[in-house]
Amino acid sequence: MTTDRAQVKAALRRQRIETPSWAYGNSGTRFKVFAQQGVPRTPQEKIDDAAQVHRYTGVAPTVAVHIPWDKVDDYAALAEHARERGVTIGAVNSNVFQDDDYMLGSVTNPDPKVRAKALKHLLECVDIMDATGSRDLKLWFSDGTNYPGQDDIRARQDRLAEALAAVYERLGENQRFLLEYKLFEPAFYTTDLPDWGTSYAHCLKLGPKAQVVVDTGHHAPGTNIEFIVAFLLREGKLGGFDFNSRFYADDDLMVGAADPFQLFRIMHEVIQGGGYTDDVAFMLDQCHNIEPKIPGQIRSVMNVQEATAKALLVDVEALREAQQNRDVLGANAVFMDAYNTDVRPLLAELREEMGLDPDPMAAYARSGYFEKIRDERKDGQAAGWGA
Repeated sequence: MTTDRAQVKAALRRQRIETPSWAYGNSGTRFKVFAQQGVPRTPQEKIDDAAQVHRYTGVAPTVAVHIPWDKVDDYAALAEHARERGVTIGAVNSNVFQDDDYMLGSVTNPDPKVRAKALKHLLECVDIMDATGSRDLKLWFSDGTNYPGQDDIRARQDRLAEALAAVYERLGENQRFLLEYKLFEPAFYTTDLPDWGTSYAHCLKLGPKAQVVVDTGHHAPGTNIEFIVAFLLREGKLGGFDFNSRFYADDDLMVGAADPFQLFRIMHEVIQGGGYTDDVAFMLDQCHNIEPKIPGQIRSVMNVQEATAKALLVDVEALREAQQNRDVLGANAVFMDAYNTDVRPLLAELREEMGLDPDPMAAYARSGYFEKIRDERKDGQAAGWGA
């Protein structure tokens, strides 16, 4: 392993992990949304909670918003509210999947009126980016078909390409969109954006402001996600991550919960491939259904930090020497030595150097913030899926 602890700490100090506004609202399974105490009622209160995660971790300075779940009359004022809390607005996430009009798709719908409605919303999201100073627009589409013959597969790709081109043309000089993909669901026969290759093909055709976002829960079981990461970095097309764990058929549980070794492998490829920069957005995309919201986000940030620290500890020179010498077991041993290192003392030391409590979870528990919001937010409509 590398012994340059100062260099590892410096890299960890630069890390930025974005939390999602929807992680702080009520959520649940496909069968029920579970209510919790102290849940925010407004976008402003979601930002207040996100600011707590940054306060105790020091590496979560941005919060992603979801439109219309976080719709407000004045987005510039929302951005100012965030700045006053010590954070900023991050990615703007569009929503073209919840309206009844989108039952047969949004931008790929056979009805041109529905497609026009969906595109109008996507362009509205770029307007919101202008107002908030956001760089990234996150695009995910639930579009697809359930039955053979339901629609023309190629025509749907044409419609998708047309919509993406219109959004791309609207982007400002320092803006970009991140195109997400999903293996299946809610379209069970064909999904219009089912995999990284489809997303990559559309982004490649459009240009540098179109990038692929890798959601770690959106793959078939056994998929080598780190290969996808390495390939996209090599091609300059990895725009960011949605970190979570896949225990459901979909995703949304805490990053590193299902396979912390996979998270380490992904971060190794990120670092070795030159992706440990601001050009790759590291975002959480999670819903905390049975665990408390803010601690769930703090723990998730810590999980990413731990995987990153281990990846930074890989002795790259020793690894390359073993690889060049065709020493299969030696190369694997170098890799596993870093993964098996307990990095928690190093991270605790780093937090103290940053003026933070070495144990963010304990510090938040002692802060009294939950008791405060539990009492203050008794009245009103709690935020949740679709709100």
